[in-house]
Amino acid sequence: MGRMNTIMIVGAILAILGVVGFAIPVFTTQQTKDVAKIGDLKIQATENTSHVVPPMVAGGLLAVGVVLLGAGFYRRG
Repeated sequence: MGRMNTIMIVGAILAILGVVGFAIPVFTTQQTKDVAKIGDLKIQATENTSHVVPPMVAGGLLAVGVVLLGAGFYRRG
């Protein structure tokens, strides 16, 4: 019984990640780097990086999640 619950939880997480990948295909992260340091004075620069989630990856996550959820419900019934 515990194994099926785990499979269903993993399936639900993968399905949610797939839906989020379709809803937000591009996201940006920021990284702050030290450019120069002189004594106590520190100069920093913030760099923005864009990341793209390919539709094939989002679709694959969604499909695998739905299959795992279906397998969990099929085994339960």
